[in-house]
Amino acid sequence: MSMSTRLIPNQMVPQLRVKTVGGPCWRLCDQKPKHFTLVLFYRGLHCGFCKAQLQAYEARYEEFRKLGVRVLAVSADDQLRAEQTVRDWHLDELTVCWGLTVDQAQAWGLYLSEGRGKVFDGVKEPSWFVEPGMFFIKPDGHLYAGFVQTVPVAQPRIDDVLAGIRFAIETAAEPPGGADEEACRGEDCGCKEPVKLHAVGEC
Repeated sequence: MSMSTRLIPNQMVPQLRVKTVGGPCWRLCDQKPKHFTLVLFYRGLHCGFCKAQLQAYEARYEEFRKLGVRVLAVSADDQLRAEQTVRDWHLDELTVCWGLTVDQAQAWGLYLSEGRGKVFDGVKEPSWFVEPGMFFIKPDGHLYAGFVQTVPVAQPRIDDVLAGIRFAIETAAEPPGGADEEACRGEDCGCKEPVKLHAVGEC
């Protein structure tokens, strides 16, 4: 398994169409939140760190809603595992999505792991799963910010996430990290050639 993509702020994110627990298919291009869509990619039912993370977002769901942020969680789990996640983790507000494919995971630049038979709360790892990722997407489908991890530990604290969202809304600041060739033409920049960054797709 390989990782192939790095998403760039202020560029269009890849298409995302996934199935939801207890609802219809979810498409990113259909979403029109006031400020952001927050996509949380999580490892799956077997991950205790993911359980703590999603339960924290469930408990603070109303705060995100009042800020104009739509939150959903996505994994490569199958339908039965996703349904058990909602039931056992008591996720009544979060939209929980399942069936993420390898191609979709790679398009979003997520790290992939192979299952090694480990068990959490009686649940065995699947044959493969994604490592955590968090993406803030503007209503027009452009990336505002993204966090991709190789391990489930040391995830951004939810208080810091909320504070960051409030700052972004209050200041209307454009996100850093999206420089293209126009930002790298100065005589003193030290680059032999202009930087080439490209959009990764449109919805």
